[in-house]
Amino acid sequence: MIIPALLTKNKDELQSMINTCSAFTDYVQIDIMDGKFVPSESVSLSTVKDLIIPVRSEAHLMVTDPLEWLDVFKKLGSEKIVFHYEIKKDHKDIITRIKDVGLKAGLAVNPLTKINKFKPLLGFVDSVLFLSVNPGFYGADFIPEVLDKIKDFKRLYPEIEAGVDGGIKPDNAVLAKRAGADFICVGSAILKSRDPAQAYRNLLKSINEQVS
Repeated sequence: MIIPALLTKNKDELQSMINTCSAFTDYVQIDIMDGKFVPSESVSLSTVKDLIIPVRSEAHLMVTDPLEWLDVFKKLGSEKIVFHYEIKKDHKDIITRIKDVGLKAGLAVNPLTKINKFKPLLGFVDSVLFLSVNPGFYGADFIPEVLDKIKDFKRLYPEIEAGVDGGIKPDNAVLAKRAGADFICVGSAILKSRDPAQAYRNLLKSINEQVS
C-alpha cells in the first residue's frame, strides 16, 4: 500500500493536496509538525479543523503533545493517530486515549531509535511507522540503514503492520517492500511531481514489477 503523505504550512495548499490525491487513492496521511518536537511547522490546529477530507485518512503527529490533536482528527473522520515514541509523555496513556475515541494507534520511530526501546508498547499499537529520514523536513534524503531495522522487526513481529516514511523514490520503495514494509508513505516524490497521479502509479508499477 502506498500512502501519500501531505505536509505543508498552508491550509489551502493542504486542501488542494487532499483534493488531488482523492482522484487516485482512497487513503492519505496528514503530516503535522509543531516546531517543537521538530524544528519545522505545518498547518496549525485551528486551520486543520476546516479541512474537508473526502477519503480515508490518518494523522502523523510530529508534535510534543499528540492528544491536543486527537479531537480534531476524530471529527475529520481520520482512522488512525500516529505519534512518536521519542516524545516525553506517557505512551500507554496516549494509546489508551486514542483507542477510547475509536481510532487506531500507530507508533512512529525515528531512524536512530532501536526496536528494544519501544518493544514494551508493541502489544498495544496497531502499527509501527519507521522514519527513514530525520523528521521535520519535506524531501529529506533516505537513510538506507532503516531497511535493516524493518527486516529485523518483521522477523521478530510478523503480525504487526510496519510502514516506512521519508525520502521514498521508486528504487528505495522496492527495497522497502523487500525489507518487509506493509505500507509506504510517500511525500514529495508524489506531491512535488508534475503529475502526482502518474507518479503514484509509477511507484505502484515499480513495486509490483520488481517485487514478487
